[in-house]
Amino acid sequence: MLFNSVEFAIFLPLVFVLYWFVTNKSTSRQNILLLVASYFFYGWWDWRFLSLIAFSTLVDFVVGIQLSKTDDPKKRKFLLLLSILVNIGFLAYFKYFNFFIDSFSQAFTLLGKSIPHNRLNIILPVGISFYTFQTLSYSIDVYRGKIEPTKKLIDFAAFVSFFPQLVAGPIERASNLLPQFGKQRIFDQAKAADGLRQILWGLFKKIVIADNCATLVNDIFANSAQYSGSTLLLGAVLFAFQIYGDFSGYSDIAIGTARLFGFNLMQNFALPYFSRDIAEFWRRWHISLSSWFRDYVYIPLGGSRGTSWEKIRNVFVIFLVSGFWHGANWTFLAWGFINALFFIPLLLGKQNRKNIDQVAANTIFPSFKELLQIIVTFFLTTIAWVFFRAESIKDAFIYLKGIFSKSLFNRLDIFPTEILLFIAILTIIEWIQRKKQHGLEIQVKYRYTRPLRWSFYSLIILVIFLFGDFESGYEFIYFQF
Repeated sequence: MLFNSVEFAIFLPLVFVLYWFVTNKSTSRQNILLLVASYFFYGWWDWRFLSLIAFSTLVDFVVGIQLSKTDDPKKRKFLLLLSILVNIGFLAYFKYFNFFIDSFSQAFTLLGKSIPHNRLNIILPVGISFYTFQTLSYSIDVYRGKIEPTKKLIDFAAFVSFFPQLVAGPIERASNLLPQFGKQRIFDQAKAADGLRQILWGLFKKIVIADNCATLVNDIFANSAQYSGSTLLLGAVLFAFQIYGDFSGYSDIAIGTARLFGFNLMQNFALPYFSRDIAEFWRRWHISLSSWFRDYVYIPLGGSRGTSWEKIRNVFVIFLVSGFWHGANWTFLAWGFINALFFIPLLLGKQNRKNIDQVAANTIFPSFKELLQIIVTFFLTTIAWVFFRAESIKDAFIYLKGIFSKSLFNRLDIFPTEILLFIAILTIIEWIQRKKQHGLEIQVKYRYTRPLRWSFYSLIILVIFLFGDFESGYEFIYFQF
C-alpha cells in the first residue's frame, strides 16, 4: 500500500480511530491491532510474502529467547549464525540470486566459454532489505548483551512489521522502538499535530518535488545522446532532488504516521544537501542504514583504528556493502566505490569528523567558505548519483562524458521553471528550519498565529493538488531495495 494512495488515505484514519477509541484501554489490544493492520498493509501488495516476514519474526524471537537461556559460547554463536543465515539467506535468494548467476555466466563468457544458465522468475518482496536488517540487529544486540530479549511475541511481531516504517524504513533498533510497544500510550494532541505536519511535508517532497522531477529525469537519462551537456547536468541535479524528495519524503510520512500512534522513530535524514564534505553527507543521509553498517560492519572490522591500509580497507568494505545493499547491479557497487574514493582522503587526513556541528549555527547565511563547501559536496554527490541512476556502468560513463563536453556551456534544451521554483522553495524552507526535525516543525506559542499557520498549510495542500504528479503513479524509489 502506497502512502500517496487513496487506499492509504482510507486505511490510516480507520486504524487511527480503532486505535485510540476502541482499543485505547489496553496496550496489548493496541499492539494486536497494529500487528493486524501492519500485515494487512503489507499484504495489500502481495499476501503471499506475509509468510516470509512471519517466519523471519518467529526465528529471531525464538533465537532471542534461547540466547537468554544459555551462556555456552558455542550455542550462542550457533543461535546467532542461525539468525544471520535465515535473514541474509532470504535476502540473498530473493534479491541477489539472478545477479550472481548472470555474473558467473558473464565471467566465463569473457574467458571464451559459454555456460548455459536459467534465470529464476523471482519477485523481490517489498521492504525485505529493511525488515531483515531490523530483525537481524535485534538478534545481534541480544547476543552482545546490549538488550534483553522480549518474551511477548505480539510485541516483537508488531515491532518487526510496524506499518509506518515496514517497507522503506527508518531501520529501527530494538533498543529504541521495541520498548515503546510495552508502554502505555496516551494520546498527545500536540504530538499528533506535529505528526500531521510532517506527513504533509513528506507528501509535498514526494508528490510535488520527486514525482515531477522523475518525469524529466526519466526522459533525459533515456535519451541522453539527444541532449546538451548542460541539460544532462540538469538531469543529474534533478535526480539528486528526486531521490532526496522521494526517500526523505517517505521517511517524513513514516515518522509522522508513527507519531499519530504515540511512537517515536529515529530521524532518517538531516538535510544532507547542506553538508560541507562527504563524511558529513553520510552522517545526514539515510541515517538508519549508515549507522547500521557503522555499528554492525565497520566498527567490528576495526573502524578508523589500525594502519592506513586497514582504514582504507574498512572504508571500501562499508561503502561497497552499502552499495550492494541497494540493489543487484554493478552500478550500485560503482556508486559505493566512488563514495569511498571521496571519503578516504578525509579519513586519512583526519578531517572526517571536522564538520559535526550545524552549518551556519549562529548566523542566518553560510559563510563564503561554507557555501563553497556545500556546492562542491553537492556536485560530488550528484556525480556519484549518475551511477546510481544509470542502467549500466557503461551508460553512466557515457552520460558523464556528455556532461563534460563542450556543450556543457550550451543553453539548456529544457528549462523546467515550475520544478526549479519548487526546489528553490524546498531549499529555502529547509534552510530556515535546519535546526528542526522537519520542514514544518513549528513551535506553537501564540494563538493569534493560528490563521497564519493554517493559511500556510492550506497553501501547501493546494500546491500538492494543483502541481503534484498524480497521473504517473510513481512508486517510492526505495521500494525496489
